Amino acid sequence: MYVCVKLYFIIECVKCTLSGWIPKISLSHKMAWYEGLEETRLLVASSDPSATGDDIGRLLQLRHPKTGDRTCYVLINDGLQELNWFKQSYGSWFMGDYICEDGGLYTATPVDPVFILLPMFDEARMKNGNDPGKFRQLDEIIYLHDFPGYRCLSTIAEKSMEIVCDCKEIGSTKFFRLNDSKVLAWMFCKVQQLKQTLVKLDKNFAARSQKELLADVVMILGEYLADDPWYKLLCNHLRLNMVEAVNAPDIKSDSTHASTPSSFNPTVQEQTCSDKRVTRNGKQNKKVKVETNSHSIKDMFSKASRRGR
Repeated sequence: MYVCVKLYFIIECVKCTLSGWIPKISLSHKMAWYEGLEETRLLVASSDPSATGDDIGRLLQLRHPKTGDRTCYVLINDGLQELNWFKQSYGSWFMGDYICEDGGLYTATPVDPVFILLPMFDEARMKNGNDPGKFRQLDEIIYLHDFPGYRCLSTIAEKSMEIVCDCKEIGSTKFFRLNDSKVLAWMFCKVQQLKQTLVKLDKNFAARSQKELLADVVMILGEYLADDPWYKLLCNHLRLNMVEAVNAPDIKSDSTHASTPSSFNPTVQEQTCSDKRVTRNGKQNKKVKVETNSHSIKDMFSKASRRGR
């Protein structure tokens, strides 16, 4: 469990808004997804002490802010959490006197809604060159025909995006337009928060030089930022050459061992479960293909451990 807890907190510091509350670990023994309601799943999730706990979580399929791929999120207590899935080739969970055959691990970690909504607001303003773009209503911005889940974010979107947008009110209607300067200030704030948090969470990060630590932080944030314009804008503002940072000896040597959590994709798990059932029925003699995105939990923070040596 120590491995799970340490992994959880390292992921948490990346996605959480760092609002000051301390997350708690909770285990759910009945998370059903594919093979019936009685199938056991192991979930590591956060608990906000300020929340009432009465709300029922809702699974949403939204676009990943960097890749645009379909990714599962959980909306609960007016907070957005990203659902990730870890799966090794072989493994089970021992829970009391019960053995859970599925060795997969689900994690639900808070993520700042600004990361998720930033691409939509960027597209909606229709910026052209030096023209800052147009003001749009929130309902227009978050409407995507293929992703109806965004409609559920209307309440938290208005509160979150005021940080990075210019706002105008005409009567009772509010209009938004993304502001590059405000986005840059928001990203810089995330960099400072993450630097402080990583140093407190792991002594190996504390042993890094300021330049190396800054490169680590920007690489982590880059997992949730589009390369153009936000990632490039942040690097230019920090005067950081990420090509040199990535090719540095201590980073390059560990690149094959580092991994990031795989966002939960129902299609991927459905294929895995399908292969598993065919093997059980004896209709397939070939060895089950190992998921390319599956890694040992220990690998999630091996990179930081190796650097600390």
